[in-house]
Amino acid sequence: MKHKIAFIGFGVVGQGLTEILVDKEHELRERHGFECSIVAVSDVQKGSVCHENGLDGRKLLALVKETGTIEGYPEGVKGWDSLRTIRESNADVVVEVSFTNIETGEPALSHFRAAFEAGKHLVTSNKGPVALAYRELAHLAEENGVQFRFEGTVMSGSPVINLATVCLAGNEIRGIRGILNGTTNYILTEMEKGQSYEAALKQAQELGYAEAKPDADVEGWDALAKVLILSNVLMEGELRVGDVAREGITKITLQDIERAGADGKQWKLIGQTRRKNGGIEAKVSPEMVPLTDPLASVAGATNAITFDTDLLGKVTVVGPGAGRRETGYSLLCDLLEIGRTSKR
Repeated sequence: MKHKIAFIGFGVVGQGLTEILVDKEHELRERHGFECSIVAVSDVQKGSVCHENGLDGRKLLALVKETGTIEGYPEGVKGWDSLRTIRESNADVVVEVSFTNIETGEPALSHFRAAFEAGKHLVTSNKGPVALAYRELAHLAEENGVQFRFEGTVMSGSPVINLATVCLAGNEIRGIRGILNGTTNYILTEMEKGQSYEAALKQAQELGYAEAKPDADVEGWDALAKVLILSNVLMEGELRVGDVAREGITKITLQDIERAGADGKQWKLIGQTRRKNGGIEAKVSPEMVPLTDPLASVAGATNAITFDTDLLGKVTVVGPGAGRRETGYSLLCDLLEIGRTSKR
């Protein structure tokens, strides 16, 4: 079966996936039996175009690079907004990669609902709706007989959701803790080299790791959203934003860094969730981690996560937590899984 894809959002991540689909088209077909065509793209800034017979991924990428929009695509229907694209295009898979809103989940939350109600599979790296409304969305997808996949919401292309649900199946996950935000880990790594917090943040912004307004990262909101996903998806919790204690890294000083080093420890922003007294306890906070801890050696913008299981003990995964191709790869993994398992 040849899947037809509609992109909602065509920024860095959507373009990253498109590059992979173009570059690996032959390999995906020959090795994995996966074929797809892009039939629609809708982006609030770059415009929209739909063509039921498929769009040329190379042309789309070239247009964005040259003009910043896809309005100049020579064929197809133009001007549809995101919801009309989801409902009226002939796509059977929606790839939702619009901007993330951790406060309300919108507009992505409405995109998710529209896709499921239209009977379309959904693949996303957008953590907002998954963190805020996972139970509702999973039920809606099941009710409409479609798949809901979101591997890229926690550690980009590094396997977390699929690892836990497939490779660790049969284990009880007693707890999860990790470095879930690459920006803060980069800042703390640079502070260990002697830079002040302000200088390390500025450098992270220059490298594109941190936004001009970095609160989502440095105040722990991004990590909190990921902790909610881990708690509610992998540990059957029903936590909300207010249930997770949160503290960022803005109060850590060079003196704190030096004190940790003298004690044989390193500062890390740790997101964690664990079973306790029949419930789930979760938090995001800076910790002084002993050098013997697998998380201590994780430097720079890298992420890592440790699963505490009853049968295997502790299993740690280290890998990239962001990036154009890396997050694009997480979407590809989900598309391949839909290709393997879907009946329509």
